[in-house]
Amino acid sequence: MDDIRKVIRQSKTLKGPFHEFNTNKTSDYPNELFLEWFQEAIDYGVHEPHAMTLSTTDHNGLPDARVLIIKDVDQYGWYFASSSQSVKGKQIDINPNVAMTFYWSLIGRQVRIRGSATKMDKKLSARDFLGRSTVARGIALLGQQSSILKEQHELDEALNKQIDILKHNPNLVFPSWTLYRVIAKEVEFWQADEDRKHVRLKYSFEGDKWLKNLLWA
Repeated sequence: MDDIRKVIRQSKTLKGPFHEFNTNKTSDYPNELFLEWFQEAIDYGVHEPHAMTLSTTDHNGLPDARVLIIKDVDQYGWYFASSSQSVKGKQIDINPNVAMTFYWSLIGRQVRIRGSATKMDKKLSARDFLGRSTVARGIALLGQQSSILKEQHELDEALNKQIDILKHNPNLVFPSWTLYRVIAKEVEFWQADEDRKHVRLKYSFEGDKWLKNLLWA
């Protein structure tokens, strides 16, 4: 244990070189810059660039976080999906204010989004659900996410039953499956620098437009 603790303490970070972030040539809209950065993450071979950390709060105000995948990004917001009866779904019902974090270490970039999550209509949610793999739909249909599981074989047996149901009813949709849109209020783009002179550009929605400001590293 002492050896691995030593490794943690001595682990190096931000091994560049990284590209320069020219903040004078950025879009007036954060969703457009996000898509530019996302394309660059793909071009540089970042593994699963669509993975992001979604942060919520529970009824006691305690923070919670988990990794999800982003489903879409447009001028209206960032999209993800989950059961509205999951822990995260119930937390969003209590407090729709959420945070989303993307970190692409290979290119030294981080994007932080703060905003509110809103439910999309059932038609869009159903389309998202039907676009998932058979196993992913079967897992959702169990309706047991985050519940206590006594033995792993119980999950396997229950899942096999749901997969069999889906074979006979491929258009079955889990009623509580929900596509969420996060309407951003703040979006920060962070570009790492090996010498720790990081470049940070923050978009803030004020009134009816986006304002851009540099932040201290």
